[in-house]
Amino acid sequence: MAKNNGKCSAVVLAAGKGSRMKSDVQKQFLLLKEKPVLYYSLRCFEDSPLIDEIVLVTEKGMEEYCRESIVERYGFRKVSAIVAGGKERYDSVYAGLKACREPDYVFIHDSARPFVTREILERNMEDVRKSGACVTAVPMKDTVKLADPDGFVQETIPRERLWIIQTPQVFRYDLILRAYEECMAEGMEGITDDAMAAERSGRAKVLFSMGSYQNIKITTPEDLLIAELFLKEQ
Repeated sequence: MAKNNGKCSAVVLAAGKGSRMKSDVQKQFLLLKEKPVLYYSLRCFEDSPLIDEIVLVTEKGMEEYCRESIVERYGFRKVSAIVAGGKERYDSVYAGLKACREPDYVFIHDSARPFVTREILERNMEDVRKSGACVTAVPMKDTVKLADPDGFVQETIPRERLWIIQTPQVFRYDLILRAYEECMAEGMEGITDDAMAAERSGRAKVLFSMGSYQNIKITTPEDLLIAELFLKEQ
């Protein structure tokens, strides 16, 4: 894809504790085929001609470690800032957005998803230009049922209308920054991803952008085993 879409930043979130991983090492720093999980998403954004800069958001106190052991060690030249995140994910996103150098578009990505691809980024770019906001997602494969308060099936939801949300989530920069500013001022209760901030603001309709079933989030030890299998296939 030709670089004619304006300036694009990537905010890569690597401030999570990863308590479900049951490891003393944060999941983004666990080794996956001899490289930290964080390496793979940074490499994708580094190599993409769409991306002009990367803002890495990490846990407070880990900035220098990330600079020396990740950014400098692996030669990530697009990383323009390493900033401390906050207590909640939305605090980290907001910190990352404020550190961007006023791009036209911003890709917000969880570093625990190491299998983002150049093709996903290209589809994201096409879709965000249509609406100003898009989320990487894949159609639901399983049947989903809604439970009533007593634990009985209340309703079977048509799965053709259900999507599993992934990252990156991509927005016009001015749109998502303003949406976050409004939500932070009003309170972030109920906001679980970036698209919800955009939805609450009413500034854009959020478009689904096709992801990949391999674009998994590493959350548990079992996910790490699956990720190793994916790397072997590649």
